[in-house]
Amino acid sequence: MAIVTDSASDLPAAVAGAAGITVAPLIVSFGQQDYLAGVDMTPEQFWERMTAPGAPLPKTAATSMGVFRETFERLFAGGADAIVCIDIARTLSATVESAQLARDALPDREIHVIDTESASMIQGILALMASEMSAAGASAVEIAAYLRSRLPDTKFYVALETLDYLRRGGRISGPRAAVGTVLSVKPIATIENGLVVQVDQVRTRGRARQRIVELIGQRPVERLAILHARTPDIESFADDVAAATGLPRSSISIQLIGASIGPHVGPGAYGAAILYRPS
Repeated sequence: MAIVTDSASDLPAAVAGAAGITVAPLIVSFGQQDYLAGVDMTPEQFWERMTAPGAPLPKTAATSMGVFRETFERLFAGGADAIVCIDIARTLSATVESAQLARDALPDREIHVIDTESASMIQGILALMASEMSAAGASAVEIAAYLRSRLPDTKFYVALETLDYLRRGGRISGPRAAVGTVLSVKPIATIENGLVVQVDQVRTRGRARQRIVELIGQRPVERLAILHARTPDIESFADDVAAATGLPRSSISIQLIGASIGPHVGPGAYGAAILYRPS
Protein backbone atom coordinates (compact mmCIF):
# COMPACT_ATOMS: atom_id res chain seq x y z
CA MET A 1 0.00 0.00 0.00
CA ALA A 2 1.28 3.48 -0.84
CA ILE A 3 0.49 6.99 0.41
CA VAL A 4 0.65 9.96 -1.99
CA THR A 5 0.16 13.64 -1.23
CA ASP A 6 0.81 16.79 -3.21
CA SER A 7 3.43 19.36 -2.27
CA ALA A 8 0.86 21.73 -0.77
CA SER A 9 1.16 19.40 2.22
CA ASP A 10 4.36 21.23 3.36
CA LEU A 11 5.62 17.81 4.44
CA PRO A 12 9.44 17.91 4.47
CA ALA A 13 11.05 15.48 2.04
CA ALA A 14 13.02 13.82 4.83
CA VAL A 15 9.87 13.19 6.87
CA ALA A 16 7.92 12.00 3.85
CA GLY A 17 10.69 9.64 2.85
CA ALA A 18 11.02 8.16 6.31
CA ALA A 19 7.26 7.65 6.52
CA GLY A 20 7.03 6.05 3.07
CA ILE A 21 4.98 8.91 1.63
CA THR A 22 5.41 9.98 -2.00
CA VAL A 23 4.98 13.69 -2.77
CA ALA A 24 3.59 14.65 -6.21
CA PRO A 25 4.85 18.22 -6.78
CA LEU A 26 2.86 21.28 -7.72
CA ILE A 27 4.40 23.92 -9.99
CA VAL A 28 5.57 27.33 -8.79
CA SER A 29 6.52 29.99 -11.35
CA PHE A 30 8.61 33.14 -11.03
CA GLY A 31 7.96 35.00 -14.26
CA GLN A 32 8.89 32.61 -17.08
CA GLN A 33 10.74 30.16 -14.82
CA ASP A 34 8.86 27.11 -13.57
CA TYR A 35 9.89 24.91 -10.66
CA LEU A 36 8.55 21.73 -9.10
CA ALA A 37 7.80 22.64 -5.50
CA GLY A 38 9.98 20.64 -3.14
CA VAL A 39 11.96 19.11 -6.03
CA ASP A 40 13.62 21.90 -8.04
CA MET A 41 13.12 24.43 -5.26
CA THR A 42 13.32 23.87 -1.51
CA PRO A 43 11.24 25.99 0.89
CA GLU A 44 14.42 27.86 1.89
CA GLN A 45 15.24 28.63 -1.75
CA PHE A 46 11.66 29.72 -2.36
CA TRP A 47 11.74 32.32 0.40
CA GLU A 48 15.15 33.61 -0.74
CA ARG A 49 13.67 34.16 -4.19
CA MET A 50 10.30 35.42 -2.95
CA THR A 51 11.85 38.14 -0.77
CA ALA A 52 14.59 39.21 -3.19
CA PRO A 53 14.35 42.87 -4.30
CA GLY A 54 12.29 43.20 -7.48
CA ALA A 55 11.26 39.55 -7.52
CA PRO A 56 8.00 38.88 -9.41
CA LEU A 57 5.08 37.53 -7.41
CA PRO A 58 5.23 33.76 -7.84
CA LYS A 59 2.26 31.84 -9.17
CA THR A 60 1.30 28.25 -8.50
CA ALA A 61 -0.27 25.58 -10.69
CA ALA A 62 -1.87 22.28 -9.77
CA THR A 63 -0.10 18.96 -10.00
CA SER A 64 -0.97 17.64 -13.45
CA MET A 65 -2.87 14.50 -14.30
CA GLY A 66 0.28 13.24 -16.03
CA VAL A 67 2.41 13.64 -12.91
CA PHE A 68 -0.16 11.79 -10.82
CA ARG A 69 -0.50 9.00 -13.37
CA GLU A 70 3.27 8.56 -13.61
CA THR A 71 3.49 8.54 -9.81
CA PHE A 72 0.69 5.99 -9.44
CA GLU A 73 2.11 3.70 -12.15
CA ARG A 74 5.59 3.86 -10.63
CA LEU A 75 4.27 2.91 -7.20
CA PHE A 76 2.24 0.00 -8.57
CA ALA A 77 5.26 -1.19 -10.56
CA GLY A 78 7.23 -1.03 -7.30
CA GLY A 79 4.84 -3.43 -5.60
CA ALA A 80 2.02 -1.28 -4.18
CA ASP A 81 -1.37 -3.01 -4.28
CA ALA A 82 -3.38 0.16 -3.52
CA ILE A 83 -2.87 3.90 -3.15
CA VAL A 84 -4.38 6.53 -0.87
CA CYS A 85 -3.88 10.01 -2.36
CA ILE A 86 -4.36 12.96 0.02
CA ASP A 87 -4.80 16.34 -1.66
CA ILE A 88 -5.35 20.07 -1.24
CA ALA A 89 -8.98 21.27 -1.30
CA ARG A 90 -10.57 21.29 -4.75
CA THR A 91 -11.79 24.82 -4.00
CA LEU A 92 -8.16 25.98 -3.77
CA SER A 93 -6.58 24.00 -6.59
CA ALA A 94 -7.39 21.70 -9.51
CA THR A 95 -5.09 19.09 -7.99
CA VAL A 96 -7.91 16.82 -6.79
CA GLU A 97 -9.38 16.76 -10.29
CA SER A 98 -5.96 15.85 -11.71
CA ALA A 99 -5.63 12.99 -9.24
CA GLN A 100 -9.13 11.75 -10.04
CA LEU A 101 -8.41 11.80 -13.78
CA ALA A 102 -5.24 9.80 -13.19
CA ARG A 103 -7.19 7.35 -11.05
CA ASP A 104 -9.87 6.97 -13.72
CA ALA A 105 -7.17 6.29 -16.31
CA LEU A 106 -6.16 3.24 -14.28
CA PRO A 107 -9.56 1.58 -13.77
CA ASP A 108 -8.10 -1.79 -12.76
CA ARG A 109 -6.14 -0.29 -9.87
CA GLU A 110 -7.31 0.59 -6.35
CA ILE A 111 -6.77 4.31 -5.83
CA HIS A 112 -8.56 6.40 -3.20
CA VAL A 113 -8.42 10.19 -3.75
CA ILE A 114 -9.19 12.29 -0.68
CA ASP A 115 -10.11 15.97 -0.84
CA THR A 116 -8.92 17.25 2.55
CA GLU A 117 -10.97 20.47 2.15
CA SER A 118 -7.85 22.19 3.48
CA ALA A 119 -4.15 22.63 2.72
CA SER A 120 -0.64 22.68 4.10
CA MET A 121 0.21 20.40 7.02
CA ILE A 122 -3.43 19.34 7.41
CA GLN A 123 -2.57 17.13 4.45
CA GLY A 124 0.75 16.28 6.06
CA ILE A 125 -0.85 15.22 9.34
CA LEU A 126 -3.38 13.04 7.51
CA ALA A 127 -0.64 11.52 5.35
CA LEU A 128 1.41 10.65 8.43
CA MET A 129 -1.65 9.07 10.04
CA ALA A 130 -2.25 7.05 6.88
CA SER A 131 1.36 5.88 6.91
CA GLU A 132 1.05 4.76 10.54
CA MET A 133 -2.19 2.90 9.81
CA SER A 134 -0.65 1.20 6.80
CA ALA A 135 2.33 0.08 8.87
CA ALA A 136 -0.13 -1.37 11.41
CA GLY A 137 -1.81 -3.43 8.69
CA ALA A 138 -4.88 -1.35 7.80
CA SER A 139 -6.22 -1.64 4.27
CA ALA A 140 -6.50 1.27 1.83
CA VAL A 141 -10.29 1.17 2.20
CA GLU A 142 -10.02 1.40 5.99
CA ILE A 143 -7.47 4.20 5.83
CA ALA A 144 -9.46 6.28 3.34
CA ALA A 145 -12.67 5.89 5.36
CA TYR A 146 -10.95 6.82 8.61
CA LEU A 147 -9.24 9.91 7.16
CA ARG A 148 -12.53 11.16 5.71
CA SER A 149 -14.19 10.65 9.09
CA ARG A 150 -11.55 12.86 10.74
CA LEU A 151 -11.81 15.81 8.35
CA PRO A 152 -14.28 17.67 10.64
CA ASP A 153 -11.62 17.53 13.38
CA THR A 154 -9.00 19.41 11.33
CA LYS A 155 -8.30 23.12 11.42
CA PHE A 156 -5.69 25.42 9.94
CA TYR A 157 -5.09 28.86 11.44
CA VAL A 158 -2.60 31.40 10.12
CA ALA A 159 -1.73 34.93 11.25
CA LEU A 160 -0.73 37.21 8.38
CA GLU A 161 1.27 40.38 8.13
CA THR A 162 -1.14 41.58 5.44
CA LEU A 163 -4.09 40.38 3.37
CA ASP A 164 -2.41 41.66 0.21
CA TYR A 165 -0.89 38.31 -0.79
CA LEU A 166 -4.27 36.59 -0.51
CA ARG A 167 -5.74 39.39 -2.64
CA ARG A 168 -3.04 39.15 -5.28
CA GLY A 169 -3.51 35.39 -5.40
CA GLY A 170 -7.26 35.80 -5.88
CA ARG A 171 -8.19 34.24 -2.53
CA ILE A 172 -10.03 37.29 -1.18
CA SER A 173 -11.49 40.45 -2.70
CA GLY A 174 -9.55 43.66 -3.21
CA PRO A 175 -11.83 45.79 -0.99
CA ARG A 176 -11.43 43.42 1.95
CA ALA A 177 -7.65 43.49 1.62
CA ALA A 178 -7.67 47.29 1.27
CA VAL A 179 -9.62 47.69 4.51
CA GLY A 180 -7.06 45.58 6.32
CA THR A 181 -4.19 47.63 4.92
CA VAL A 182 -5.76 50.96 5.81
CA LEU A 183 -6.47 49.86 9.36
CA SER A 184 -3.00 48.28 9.70
CA VAL A 185 -4.58 45.21 11.25
CA LYS A 186 -3.03 41.77 11.60
CA PRO A 187 -5.54 39.35 10.08
CA ILE A 188 -6.01 35.76 11.20
CA ALA A 189 -7.36 33.39 8.57
CA THR A 190 -8.58 29.83 8.44
CA ILE A 191 -10.00 27.43 5.85
CA GLU A 192 -13.67 26.55 6.18
CA ASN A 193 -15.39 24.22 3.72
CA GLY A 194 -12.39 24.60 1.47
CA LEU A 195 -12.51 28.42 1.41
CA VAL A 196 -10.12 30.93 2.95
CA VAL A 197 -11.95 33.10 5.48
CA GLN A 198 -10.85 35.71 7.97
CA VAL A 199 -11.73 34.78 11.54
CA ASP A 200 -10.33 37.81 13.35
CA GLN A 201 -8.24 40.94 12.94
CA VAL A 202 -6.23 42.67 15.63
CA ARG A 203 -4.08 45.79 15.75
CA THR A 204 -0.70 44.46 16.94
CA ARG A 205 1.58 41.48 16.35
CA GLY A 206 1.53 40.68 20.05
CA ARG A 207 -2.26 40.55 20.15
CA ALA A 208 -2.34 38.48 16.96
CA ARG A 209 -0.01 35.95 18.55
CA GLN A 210 -2.12 35.81 21.72
CA ARG A 211 -5.33 35.41 19.71
CA ILE A 212 -4.09 32.63 17.46
CA VAL A 213 -2.85 30.69 20.50
CA GLU A 214 -6.35 31.06 21.99
CA LEU A 215 -7.93 29.78 18.78
CA ILE A 216 -5.60 26.79 18.57
CA GLY A 217 -6.29 25.78 22.15
CA GLN A 218 -10.09 26.07 22.11
CA ARG A 219 -10.52 22.26 21.85
CA PRO A 220 -8.44 19.31 23.06
CA VAL A 221 -5.69 18.70 20.51
CA GLU A 222 -4.58 15.29 19.24
CA ARG A 223 -1.82 16.38 16.82
CA LEU A 224 -0.39 19.70 15.80
CA ALA A 225 2.28 21.18 13.53
CA ILE A 226 3.55 24.76 13.56
CA LEU A 227 3.96 26.48 10.16
CA HIS A 228 5.84 29.68 9.43
CA ALA A 229 7.19 31.85 6.62
CA ARG A 230 10.60 32.80 8.02
CA THR A 231 8.90 34.22 11.09
CA PRO A 232 10.99 35.47 14.04
CA ASP A 233 10.51 33.87 17.46
CA ILE A 234 8.74 30.83 16.03
CA GLU A 235 10.29 28.59 18.69
CA SER A 236 8.79 30.65 21.50
CA PHE A 237 5.45 30.62 19.66
CA ALA A 238 5.64 26.82 19.66
CA ASP A 239 6.34 26.94 23.39
CA ASP A 240 3.20 29.06 23.90
CA VAL A 241 1.13 26.64 21.83
CA ALA A 242 2.43 23.66 23.82
CA ALA A 243 1.47 25.40 27.07
CA ALA A 244 -2.01 26.26 25.76
CA THR A 245 -2.76 22.78 24.44
CA GLY A 246 -1.01 20.63 27.02
CA LEU A 247 0.91 18.81 24.30
CA PRO A 248 4.55 17.89 24.97
CA ARG A 249 6.75 20.43 23.23
CA SER A 250 8.72 17.56 21.71
CA SER A 251 5.60 16.36 19.88
CA ILE A 252 5.09 19.68 18.06
CA SER A 253 7.01 19.99 14.80
CA ILE A 254 7.94 23.30 13.18
CA GLN A 255 7.83 23.43 9.38
CA LEU A 256 8.76 26.16 6.94
CA ILE A 257 5.83 26.95 4.64
CA GLY A 258 6.63 25.85 1.12
CA ALA A 259 6.31 27.25 -2.38
CA SER A 260 2.79 25.98 -2.99
CA ILE A 261 1.04 28.13 -0.37
CA GLY A 262 3.79 30.63 0.42
CA PRO A 263 2.77 33.04 -2.38
CA HIS A 264 -0.70 33.32 -0.84
CA VAL A 265 0.28 33.97 2.79
CA GLY A 266 3.44 36.05 2.32
CA PRO A 267 6.55 36.53 4.47
CA GLY A 268 6.11 36.59 8.22
CA ALA A 269 2.99 34.43 8.30
CA TYR A 270 2.73 31.78 10.99
CA GLY A 271 0.17 29.44 12.44
CA ALA A 272 -0.70 25.82 12.97
CA ALA A 273 -2.31 22.81 11.38
CA ILE A 274 -4.38 21.02 14.01
CA LEU A 275 -6.10 17.70 14.40
CA TYR A 276 -8.49 18.02 17.33
CA ARG A 277 -9.67 15.07 19.36
CA PRO A 278 -13.08 13.83 18.21
CA SER A 279 -15.95 15.73 19.82
